[in-house]
Amino acid sequence: MSPYIFNEGIFKMKHKQKVLILCTGNSARSQMAEGLLRDIAGDRFEVESAGTVASFVRPQAIAAMAEIGIDISGHRSKCLDEFLGTPFDFVITVCDNAAETCPVFPGAATRIHWSFDDPAEAKGTDDEIAAVFRRVRDQIRERLTAFAA
Repeated sequence: MSPYIFNEGIFKMKHKQKVLILCTGNSARSQMAEGLLRDIAGDRFEVESAGTVASFVRPQAIAAMAEIGIDISGHRSKCLDEFLGTPFDFVITVCDNAAETCPVFPGAATRIHWSFDDPAEAKGTDDEIAAVFRRVRDQIRERLTAFAA
């Protein structure tokens, strides 16, 4: 798909829709979602993620994404305050806390809420915790694939 449209005898860049994905700590779910949507439809969406508070990108999220060939090791955890003046086409919350505390963003953003388990809360062995991160990653990928279709 070309990034240009032909209109009135000239080529113009297509407008990428802006998406903000929010979670509480911007450490796992929203980070994986950002990487997934960029991979699935980065040609059509400009994607950011943030948390109601910034923390760190969990190594288990980085590992779960690397397993499917997506590198989020360069991501950093961001606070939603960085984006308060930015208009978005879509604001997607991926946890209940973020949905309840999400501010209003300028413009006509469509708000979408998907509740996913917090893999950072997983207990057990390293393998059991990794399995939770994979399951949540796959659930997010399924939702984002349908969203981008």
